Amino acid sequence: MECVIFIGIQATGKSTFFRERFSRTHVHISLDILKTRYRERRFVELCIETQQPFVVDNTNPSLSDRARYLEMAKSAGIRVTGYYFRSAIADSIKRNDLRSPLQRIPELGIRGTHARLQLPKKGEGFDELYYVNLLSPNGFQVEKWNDEI
Repeated sequence: MECVIFIGIQATGKSTFFRERFSRTHVHISLDILKTRYRERRFVELCIETQQPFVVDNTNPSLSDRARYLEMAKSAGIRVTGYYFRSAIADSIKRNDLRSPLQRIPELGIRGTHARLQLPKKGEGFDELYYVNLLSPNGFQVEKWNDEI
């Protein structure tokens, strides 16, 4: 059983990464889809109850954002893996500008998330942490985490 938590500002490839790597094996939990924290919490609870692996596909920029999922998973004895999506803010804004108007995030929103971004640490409760780099619109590079960077 596994809980995966994505971390990173908007337009860094998180949802695409989910579709490529986890869509056949994990439930997709996203505020963009579920719309409320209540629905999100209920989905997480159901995944834990039924031992269904899941991915939390939100920005999760701060320690407190991640803590809600880490606490739920760890209290149930579930392994937690984090993926931090590295990106320069200028690159994210450029990718965001290429999105359809309905999918586009206001630049202020991206900058606000970036301002709140706290790098994850294994000490938060992660069993594994990885960096994810978007190489091109269709490729990712995944590297083991190093807290010293």
